[in-house]
Amino acid sequence: MSKVSPMQPDTRLFHDVFDASPVGIAVENFKGQPLFVNPAFCRFLGFTDEELRSKHCVDFSPQEDAEKDWALFQQLRAGAIDHYQMKKRYFRRDGSLVWGHLSLSVLNHNSSPLVLAMVEDITEIKAAEETRFRHAAIVESTDDAIASATPDGIIVSWNTGAQKIYGYTEAEAVGKPISVLVPPELPDEEHKILETLKTGGRIEHFETIRVTKTGKRIDVSLTISPIKDSSGRTVGISGIARDITERKRAEEALAEMTRKLIEAQEQERARIGRELHDDVNQRLAMFSLELALLKEKPSEVESRVQGLQKRLFELSDDVQALSHDLHSTKLEYLGVVAGIKGWCREFSERQKMDVDFRNDVRSVLPLHIGRPLFRVLQEALHNSSKYSGVRRVEVQLREISGEIHLIVSDSGSGFDVEAALLGKGLGLTSMRERVRLLNGTITIDSKPMAGTTIHVHVPFESQKGPSERLSSKRSIH
Repeated sequence: MSKVSPMQPDTRLFHDVFDASPVGIAVENFKGQPLFVNPAFCRFLGFTDEELRSKHCVDFSPQEDAEKDWALFQQLRAGAIDHYQMKKRYFRRDGSLVWGHLSLSVLNHNSSPLVLAMVEDITEIKAAEETRFRHAAIVESTDDAIASATPDGIIVSWNTGAQKIYGYTEAEAVGKPISVLVPPELPDEEHKILETLKTGGRIEHFETIRVTKTGKRIDVSLTISPIKDSSGRTVGISGIARDITERKRAEEALAEMTRKLIEAQEQERARIGRELHDDVNQRLAMFSLELALLKEKPSEVESRVQGLQKRLFELSDDVQALSHDLHSTKLEYLGVVAGIKGWCREFSERQKMDVDFRNDVRSVLPLHIGRPLFRVLQEALHNSSKYSGVRRVEVQLREISGEIHLIVSDSGSGFDVEAALLGKGLGLTSMRERVRLLNGTITIDSKPMAGTTIHVHVPFESQKGPSERLSSKRSIH
């Protein structure tokens, strides 16, 4: 066997390297036709070497990628370039797409130059890149402040949301201690947070106060986690902050409204108590006294019994009306509309007022809507009776386009709405709160000496009777 000199390497060695290479290799002619392909290239695309040799190089990729590749291939063939690289997609035999990093160069071989194509599978790398890009896009597009810092609390990264919330640009924030956001009255809070994170702990939905670049104080909810390396060592921290200032204001406003509603209920209870004590109790005492006098003068019983009966019936009616004010039993027994109509009639008789009640509600109103509307009506009519100076009130209960409307109006003396809301009385506040709990709206239109109109409308999805169910449902606007 003859020795192979260093200048004449054994071609078998190159053939073995070609076959053993983990990188896909193809040798093509200047027309882009594969002449030789190695096993790695076959595995990459899922074709046999015979199938690959029957294709053209542009057959392996989607049109967009193939056009870019072929344009560079033309430059290579024209001698304008002697190599190029690109990342492109390839079709596998099963129709799926994979990513490859293509390196193409001219292989001068005697008088017929060839092209050497080497393709490395980068599908997993591209998937990881796309995941990172997607995560980065999410981080940049969110309204929440997302930042990372060193274990000692020095800011390393800062997203657009953080700039919007705190006012610092990324350039201004990176390199600064996170403590610049902590208000002076909470000097130990950040230290405790960092110590918790250093020991592997996590801070979730911690509500506190932070200070913006302009000195504005905002309420935030913080979720902060340690960043760990492969060995489990904490190498940084990442945090998400959500501005909850508006939510806090809404909660405080709701708490205030709830307090005022409770106070209004207490005022109503006090009013009922006064009526029981000052009116009903005194009338009962007088009735008892007159019965005692009749006992001493039995001869007057027959002449006075009719008057006593009348007064007793009047007292019974007043106690019953007071009971209806406290508990809307008629709404439960008769239904909301009939109950409201009946109460308006009783109120009219009791207060010697003309209550003109009109109704075009065709649906059955549930009690969870009827009760609040009833309380609003009670408050409105009591106010009109006490303050309007007129003895006629109009009440409308209407069903319009998926809403229930309650309108109470008089042509009386009116009042300053803003002044009334700022005053000590809680009647208007309780009316507004009851309507708000129904997701409805209330408008109060009144001016001194120009009458008052209270207009309530609440969303309502009608529950039709059997004869109406064939028609379309009303939409809620």
